[in-house]
Amino acid sequence: MESEGGLYVCMNTFLGFGSQYVDRYHARTGQRAYLHITRIRKAKKEDDNSSGSGHPPKKKPTRLAIGIEGGFDVEQELYEEDVKVVILPDRQEVTSEDLATMPDVVRERVSLSMAGIMAADSVSHALQVQQWDGEVRQESRHAADLKQLDNGVKIPPSGWRCEVCDLQENIWMNLVDGKLLCGRRYFDGSGGNNHALLHFRETGYPIAVKLGTITPDGADVYSYDEDDMVLDSKLPEHLAHFGINMMTMEKTERTMTELEIAVNQRVGEWEVIQESGTTLRPMFGAGLTGMKNLGNSCYLNSVMQVLFTVPDFQNKYVSNIDKIIDEAPSDPTQDFKTQVAKLGYGLLSGEYSKPAPDPADENGASEPRGDQIGIAPRMFKALVGRGHAEFSTNRQQDAQEFLLHFINMVERNCRSGSNPSEAFRFLVEERIVCQQSQKAKYTQRVDYIVQLPVPMDQATNTEELQEAERRREEGDSSAPTVRAQIPFTACMAALSEPEILTDFWSSAVQSKTTATKTTRFASFPDHLVIQIKKFTFGLDWVPKKLDVSIDVPDTLDLSALRATGQQPGEELLPEVAPPPLMTPDVEVKAPVLDDSTVSQLCEMGFPLEACRKAVYYTGNTGIDAAMNWIMSHMDDPDFAAPLVLPGCSSGPGTTPTESLSEEHLATIVSMGFSRDQATKALRATSNVLERAVDWIFSHLDDLESMDVSEGGRSAAESEGGRDPPPPGPRVKDGAGKYELFAFVSHMGTSTMCGHYVCHIKKDQQWVIFNDQKVCASEKPPKDLGYLYFYRRVAE
Repeated sequence: MESEGGLYVCMNTFLGFGSQYVDRYHARTGQRAYLHITRIRKAKKEDDNSSGSGHPPKKKPTRLAIGIEGGFDVEQELYEEDVKVVILPDRQEVTSEDLATMPDVVRERVSLSMAGIMAADSVSHALQVQQWDGEVRQESRHAADLKQLDNGVKIPPSGWRCEVCDLQENIWMNLVDGKLLCGRRYFDGSGGNNHALLHFRETGYPIAVKLGTITPDGADVYSYDEDDMVLDSKLPEHLAHFGINMMTMEKTERTMTELEIAVNQRVGEWEVIQESGTTLRPMFGAGLTGMKNLGNSCYLNSVMQVLFTVPDFQNKYVSNIDKIIDEAPSDPTQDFKTQVAKLGYGLLSGEYSKPAPDPADENGASEPRGDQIGIAPRMFKALVGRGHAEFSTNRQQDAQEFLLHFINMVERNCRSGSNPSEAFRFLVEERIVCQQSQKAKYTQRVDYIVQLPVPMDQATNTEELQEAERRREEGDSSAPTVRAQIPFTACMAALSEPEILTDFWSSAVQSKTTATKTTRFASFPDHLVIQIKKFTFGLDWVPKKLDVSIDVPDTLDLSALRATGQQPGEELLPEVAPPPLMTPDVEVKAPVLDDSTVSQLCEMGFPLEACRKAVYYTGNTGIDAAMNWIMSHMDDPDFAAPLVLPGCSSGPGTTPTESLSEEHLATIVSMGFSRDQATKALRATSNVLERAVDWIFSHLDDLESMDVSEGGRSAAESEGGRDPPPPGPRVKDGAGKYELFAFVSHMGTSTMCGHYVCHIKKDQQWVIFNDQKVCASEKPPKDLGYLYFYRRVAE
């Protein structure tokens, strides 16, 4: 509505169109009556305390909240709206006088339609974060009946130290036994050493209070059992048990809320990645369009900016936008191709790459700011996130997970015609050699991203890291944060070196033995995506981010990592399945599972039935394989459901056809698969639609003998009887030499918080895309990236 020409809303279908597309929709559908809405931004009044710069000073947040007093502001733009009814094709305006002369029935219908359109929640309003309060805490279920030990412990009013490591800050007192222990360690090595958490795991004593935050009004109380900050209505009594008079205590440390507010305020202050230490030159034009942050949507913005730099996506969606719009269904808001094309056109056309007007400058005389008008991908975000537990929310997400999610959606919607995701698709060859028989096994799988390990033991500045760690352990608050310097060559060596498999079942010796697994490229894609595995788990399974600097090169030659297949004179392992995990007597329903592996998984906190399934479906091949199975299936709807064995009436893969959901069958068939394929996928996944769709895309080799085409028709029936596709996944191949053209960077402690930006090389100039800010990059921080995008160098 703020765009030039405003918005035309059809008064019959309630679909909205820009000025350049409404005529086309009228020609297609014959719809003539539209509500024309235009908005003009109002100038904001300057605050009395303004410095005169035109931008009123913002109050510093004092509350971990959005849109409420004391919290982070939700910027509310003020507009003047003009609304009128127009009739196409001449765009004749219907005035209030014209409306008065119309028959009562017509006037009533037009008035009701106008009122309904103006009162309806738009996608933008439905997705906008209005208010959120992160300080709302619940009473702990342990508080009322907490059993405190009579051990004679009395806590002094100051001088607290961790009883394990002598740390003097971030000290928590357990309210059961009075132990003083340090808090959790943060991603950068600061914080504590996890001793309070470890104490809970050893004793089960659930609640602790942070010393230094106690005042007559309250304190920071954490429940390890409930894994959240909580309230303790009996806190004065619980503190008095250990000699602490709450009424006389003063605050000496920042509360957890203040720490979290500081982290949130640091978005925009990570100088290196956002290049905020220098004045950057704003850029405008085609392919230089900013995207509005819809509330933690920077992960989506960064990924889509990069994808529409790839020619395959440009050709599929933007070059054909007229054809896509002409062929759009009656409800284009739910059409994947239409929404992707609309986003791509918005990013590449340059029509929306204009400086955002300064609200305080009515005459437009001020210098252009870094912000753009940009585009707000609200409808796109709503569509690609629909039905997804994470991407449908306004929470921060992992950019790598979103990239794979979007590629998966492209795959599902490109069953016929060109498929732009093929630009990233490649084959991986895994060679496993049994160390006892020296026989080998070769397998291939499809992948889209190279996950590059980070060998922390290969840091080139080990002495600096050790010195910083020593000073931190001694309580030196002035100790600098030192970032580990990891050579890129060390990361590549870690990727290519053989992996030792200690519990490999060898078909040659018919028992478990040791094997080595080597991974190589069976094909090289046109565009290569590399993920730096910065996000990992500590020994206590607490997520953490590795703060590393890696000298990622501008050019890359992976030719030495091309797979060679079976070697001359090399013998292959026999194609013999592992022994069954079920006794021959079908009446005995209990599988023979490795109890020790199941126990290890349970101790990590996973549900018992999920652990049993992990061991069963990985053939008792060890903890590593079972752990990988769990991490891959944690989002399955039946993750914790009881294990049902093959041979049972409700077991996976044995669901009778007549019990399959017709709705699920129709959904899969509509993606371009045959009914037989849909049936096979649902039977293999216990009739769970989401798992069936994932299964069918990961088992294309198994389905090569079946017809796969649009609408479930045979290949001869679709697209003019074209030749059937060759067996196996379709991949592009070529030389393994690449050049860097983009990278996505993350700032923050984990993928669930922080901020993303991307840098893209445009005509030999690096450009930083930071939501609505698009500027020429002065010092692209290539060593701090998270996702790197390379394109093949033509030989």
